[in-house]
Amino acid sequence: MGMLRSYLAGGWHTGGGEGRPVHDAVTGELVATVSSAGLDLAGALRHARQTGGPALRQLTFHQRAALLKALAQHLREHRERLYAVSARTGATPLDSKVDVDGGLGVLLTYASKGRRELPNDTFYVDGPVEPLSKGGSFVGQHLYCPRPGVSVQVNAFNFPVWGPLEKLAPALLAGVPSLIKPATPTSFLTAELVELIVGSGILPEGSVQFLAGGVGDLFDHLSEQDSVAFTGSAATAATLRQHPAIVRNAVRFTAEADSLNVSVLGPDATPGTPEFDLFVKALVTEMTVKAGQKCTAIRRALVPAQHLDAVAEATSARLARITVGNPAAEGVRMGPLASQEQRDEVRRSLKALAGAGRIVFGDPDQVAVTDADADRGAFISPILLVADADRAEPHEVEAFGPVSTLLPYNGTAAEAVELAARGRGSLAGSVVTADPAFARDVVLGAAPWHGRLLVLNAADAAESTGHGSPLPALLHGGPGRAGGGEELGGIHGVLHHMQRTAVQADPDTLAAITGRWVRGAARRVTDVHPFRLHLEELRPGDTIVAGPRRVTQEDVERFAEFTGDTFYAHMDAEAAAANPLFGERVAHGYLVVSLAAGLFVDPDPGPVLANFGVDDLRFLSPVKFGDELTVTLTCKQLTPRDGAGYGEVRWDADVTRQDGASVARYDVLTLVAKLAS
Repeated sequence: MGMLRSYLAGGWHTGGGEGRPVHDAVTGELVATVSSAGLDLAGALRHARQTGGPALRQLTFHQRAALLKALAQHLREHRERLYAVSARTGATPLDSKVDVDGGLGVLLTYASKGRRELPNDTFYVDGPVEPLSKGGSFVGQHLYCPRPGVSVQVNAFNFPVWGPLEKLAPALLAGVPSLIKPATPTSFLTAELVELIVGSGILPEGSVQFLAGGVGDLFDHLSEQDSVAFTGSAATAATLRQHPAIVRNAVRFTAEADSLNVSVLGPDATPGTPEFDLFVKALVTEMTVKAGQKCTAIRRALVPAQHLDAVAEATSARLARITVGNPAAEGVRMGPLASQEQRDEVRRSLKALAGAGRIVFGDPDQVAVTDADADRGAFISPILLVADADRAEPHEVEAFGPVSTLLPYNGTAAEAVELAARGRGSLAGSVVTADPAFARDVVLGAAPWHGRLLVLNAADAAESTGHGSPLPALLHGGPGRAGGGEELGGIHGVLHHMQRTAVQADPDTLAAITGRWVRGAARRVTDVHPFRLHLEELRPGDTIVAGPRRVTQEDVERFAEFTGDTFYAHMDAEAAAANPLFGERVAHGYLVVSLAAGLFVDPDPGPVLANFGVDDLRFLSPVKFGDELTVTLTCKQLTPRDGAGYGEVRWDADVTRQDGASVARYDVLTLVAKLAS
């Protein structure tokens, strides 16, 4: 590859000087050199802010989601190209799928969530309107708007495809451009990924840039609208947090750092139970997939003291069946570490851990490899230790490789929680047990120290994604030592890149700002029934008032007979009289909603295609025999669907009695045809 090029300000550029060498993890051969010397990093940030950001912010969430889906489909067509390069990082075919396919899965998940959970708009309305005055003329609401900055991502070496994509997806969906800075040892694979992204032409120019080499003076040019997402060591994260520009400009900084993740074997999971076997299998998987180079891997395995020897023997036997070597060779289950420097770092960490216990499987200095030269590649044996749980080292030293330590505990949830907390914050933990009470105590006790907790047992094992698999719909991050980051986490990950702002105004102005009718804002009552209007013809505030409709005893009794709902408050006068809420027989709430629909629904074929739900239904006052109901139905929100002949319309329904009191309020959801259809 020669010198890796950076993609900055719309073009590919080569850094100056000789550069830092990057080697094939399997053969030790030179793959490329890397340098960022002389590159205009201030210009790259400016290009993102002035070109990429405005282009993304012009698009709606749904349009950005469509870009993510198209990008995932394009990259999927070129997976084999990425797999081939991935092998040079030491990844086995399974490792490559975890990295590459996992990254594509993040893109597709956010594409789906963007269309399902976000509006077809450029901003996000957060929560209900907050009443701020007695008379209702002063209200407030929170909005999320894209920040006009750059998401700078500094990634680790272990997931050169998944790492960039897990940060890119929520940022792009938020309307914020990204600058990707990969770790040098595997940067050649990330370069291949970015070349595919740029070559696709799918994303607007400036929405993705790529920096090969060191960060140089990049951080000097960060502004208050920018953010940094870092994955790496806690020491490096601490240094970067203190950068003068980050401190001065209060730049949003999140870190996914060291994590001494724990897995707890429950006292019920004795040898011979499914849970015992699941624990051992999960431990070996976490040690050997990606050669243990995962920030979520199990570093501390807590085992009831009476089962420690059985777990050590079963785990060692399973590790003995793992073949280490060239990932291209048949039968190889674990490849090398990402670099010889990383292997040396693991060996240094093992010396500290060995002082707290003993190695029961593996040799840090010797390993038999298949179809490779152990001295030229970055190979190391899986290492299993047994240590004293009271010693500090297992709870403080992370060997970032195929290394895990068995720690005995007394079998109580309290001690398991105490030992788990000694890791001072982790990305992931797991509890392997079939005892729900034990699981509950450990989960609730350990939750403050963990970003994610898995309960594994025979009931969920077949479909569980495992201890170490981050999922885009769930939080990936953790407190304390783990860095305090909140990567992914569904829509939460998108909103991280946006600014939450409280807007205070009168109802009409707030409705104009948000494009959503709010209670107290003006209504427009027209001669044309709103259900006769196509999507483009509707406006928030369009209203129909229908009724009144008298509710009779016969209505209630017929509804009870038809539905089978003979609850005493509707049918038993004596029992209803004793009810402190009613004092006499009342109408069914669902009868009230049904009668309201009968008042506002236009029965003839027209633009309304379907009613697909009701949200936030509340019954506010009882309806008694002889009460007269009126319904006020107001167009509240319009959500066009791109590529479809219809959109979603949310209606505010307010059902009132003859005295003006609201008896029911709710949102009606309909699909309404567009004129073009």
